Amino acid sequence: MSIVVTGATGELGRLVVDRLLTTVPAGEIAAVVRNEEKAAPLAALGVGIRVADYDRPETLKDAFRAGDRVLLISGSEVGRRVPQHTAVIGAAKAAGVAQLAYTGILGGPDADFELAAEHKVTERLILDSGLPYTFLRNGWYTENYTAHLGPVLEHGAVVANAGDGRVASAARADYAAAAAAVLTGEGHIGAAYELSGDVAWSFAEYAEQVAKATGKEIVYRHVPAATHQEILVGAGVPEPFAAILVDVDAAIGRGLLAGAGGDLARLIGRPTTPLAETIAAAVAGTDSTAVAAAVAGPGA
Repeated sequence: MSIVVTGATGELGRLVVDRLLTTVPAGEIAAVVRNEEKAAPLAALGVGIRVADYDRPETLKDAFRAGDRVLLISGSEVGRRVPQHTAVIGAAKAAGVAQLAYTGILGGPDADFELAAEHKVTERLILDSGLPYTFLRNGWYTENYTAHLGPVLEHGAVVANAGDGRVASAARADYAAAAAAVLTGEGHIGAAYELSGDVAWSFAEYAEQVAKATGKEIVYRHVPAATHQEILVGAGVPEPFAAILVDVDAAIGRGLLAGAGGDLARLIGRPTTPLAETIAAAVAGTDSTAVAAAVAGPGA
């Protein structure tokens, strides 16, 4: 039996593996990856590597073993997730895994925005499979926003069509810690956790925190959905994905990502990472070249 993390070289997957390594021997952890070379640092730590691809179901037959505890990290390609997840669920069932934990979306079946659709179908597929499951309904990562600070600082504005809506986000590492807790603990089979940050913030408050961390004047500009769509497409975001982002903002405006029920803090045994801390880390990050240039201002 192993603890198996799919998508283990991705941003969330690697954090989950790192967290597991603090309490679980490396030899009891398996990383399912598409690119074995990219997984070399994990192999060097003693983590088992299983090469498989969500898009190639035949490669998944050796990804899992009877009794494994598996974390299915949702695919990143919107519109392709259902067939990808179907393949993983089928392989997990055929192998006889002891647990399939799935990273879905906050609200589960009650989430009515487009980005939630594939997650809701996946949860139903898992239930229908009869597999022992745990649903990790992840809210927003604060890094969804801090990863794009460059344009915010360049233009001095946070732009959204979310009105006064609030977001109970948490750091990606918080969600990784919750996944590790569920994979190593007991009593989680059949549970559905609504995971979110302890404090819900508005975009005006987010702008204030960015301004405080950078010393630049930053404002929040609420714009109509159609205008936001035009801005995103003009910035190079593909039109279909821009529409999804605009739809998410509308959901935020309806309060669908503001829930702060405390499941995440309870699973990780501590408060979730404050918004200001993640913003400060992004501003100070050594890989944030665009952020640094924008903070310095023109001519830097």
